[in-house]
Amino acid sequence: MAKVFFTREITPEKVVEMYRALGVTLPGKVAVKVHSGEKGNQNFLRPEFWRPMVEEVRGTVVECNTAYGDAVMGVRDHTDSHRKLLEHHGWCRAFPVDLMDAEGPDVVWPVPNGKVLKENHVGKDILDYDSMLVLAHFKGHPMGGYGGALKQLSIGCASSRGKALIHSAGVTDDRFETWKKHAGKDVFCEAMADAASTVAGHFAGRIAYINVMKNLSVDCDCVAQAEDPCMADIGILSSLDPVAIDQACLDLIYAAKDDPGQAHFLERVESRHGAHTIEAAAELGFGSREYELVEL
Repeated sequence: MAKVFFTREITPEKVVEMYRALGVTLPGKVAVKVHSGEKGNQNFLRPEFWRPMVEEVRGTVVECNTAYGDAVMGVRDHTDSHRKLLEHHGWCRAFPVDLMDAEGPDVVWPVPNGKVLKENHVGKDILDYDSMLVLAHFKGHPMGGYGGALKQLSIGCASSRGKALIHSAGVTDDRFETWKKHAGKDVFCEAMADAASTVAGHFAGRIAYINVMKNLSVDCDCVAQAEDPCMADIGILSSLDPVAIDQACLDLIYAAKDDPGQAHFLERVESRHGAHTIEAAAELGFGSREYELVEL
């Protein structure tokens, strides 16, 4: 059974403690996957919050371009504007930063037992790293229902073309066409699980996950005009299992019965079939929905 460590205290120093609780040392050059925040988004977790953790592993912050297809939804769909935003948000001042798909060609990994995808496209620079630390801001998501560790592994690590492939459930890797061919809810969740499996597999034994349940909006950090948080902050979780940590976060949302914003948050998750990503990932075998929650 997977172990998931949990604390209700949310500070930069506690993030480091939760990583140390895992009892691992990530080897070599460490890619630290964050969500750097869309232009205008007010909810993403800032570089100052993550600084002690990134410094603890001497990591490089990594991101990839989006697949918006135009500038309506944000500016991270082009390398030049994405880099300017990374600088504006302070990431480049705080850490070494790698936009992994800024220069092609993409790395193409097969998904041998995929439910939807036959292959996953990721930024080629991912091959420069020996291990990965996935830092996820757990919150809602307009299409996936919620965003956590599995989203960071899938859409987060996918190149612009890889994101298009996931959103269209393998139909197209053209970011200008993918929004015309967006997959249904369950198929989209399964495509995310497929993509996540390849990144988790590549770094097997050399990857760790931290989810921070803070600024709990129903919208993702990719939304420029996001809703303000609707629930109270819950805490920080860490695990070596991406399925278990996301399942534990959802379970904590369901347990927050006294929070007046719970129903609104759960409507977002359930209406998008968000838990199906977790179900599909468990069926693919790179994590377990069964876990032991260890509160620190």
